[in-house]
Amino acid sequence: MLDDARRHKELQILVQKLGLTKTDQVNWMLLNLALIHPSFSKDKNYQQLEFVGDAVVRLAAAEVLLESYPNAMVGEFAALRSIMVSDRSLAEIGDRYSLERYLLTSSSAAFDKEGRISRLADAFEAVLGALYLSTHTMELVRPWLDEHLIAKANEILQDPARQNYKDALQEWTQAQYKKLPIYQVQEISNFAREEDRFIAEVWLNNVKLGTGKGRSKKTAEQAAAKEAFISIIQSDS
Repeated sequence: MLDDARRHKELQILVQKLGLTKTDQVNWMLLNLALIHPSFSKDKNYQQLEFVGDAVVRLAAAEVLLESYPNAMVGEFAALRSIMVSDRSLAEIGDRYSLERYLLTSSSAAFDKEGRISRLADAFEAVLGALYLSTHTMELVRPWLDEHLIAKANEILQDPARQNYKDALQEWTQAQYKKLPIYQVQEISNFAREEDRFIAEVWLNNVKLGTGKGRSKKTAEQAAAKEAFISIIQSDS
């Protein structure tokens, strides 16, 4: 139990939100540490727990995918998991539990809107790390995390247009070929629309996987990755 009774009560409320009943197994010191941003304390913060939590969520996602889609190909697993454990996906889950309310940060970090997603995702991974290290099993993790991972996997399969295609494609090419895709981007001098300013192609092993346009190099690459990724998913299904 934490020395700070008020903080301990806050963390108990969070654990209750997760639906965990075996609260005696929770290491409250670790859970408290998982919710301390580096801007709040340089010495005692969530960074090491985040490192552990990153592995925990990837393992949980792998197990969920194997159990839910036993006949899927490994390449598809890699692509799905990449999106399931992305910062945006983890931040969405963190938001459902109002995780930011429990996160101790400096005032400057708290008002940094641009860094909110990565900050929330990092804290979420740290919480997973703390719960895992409390028992050194997935006993405090999977009972409540599975439903979110399953829902995200179904969402991706039904509507992949919401996702980060570059990350997904990269995961797939690394799993299948141990290589990264190569993007070739050109700026169009006489583009008719701002959305057509850049055109990108994505290649792997001298094969063009997809083409896309966008108002920036980044969006054009994302569009090319989208075309490639959707083609891969459809061919594997």
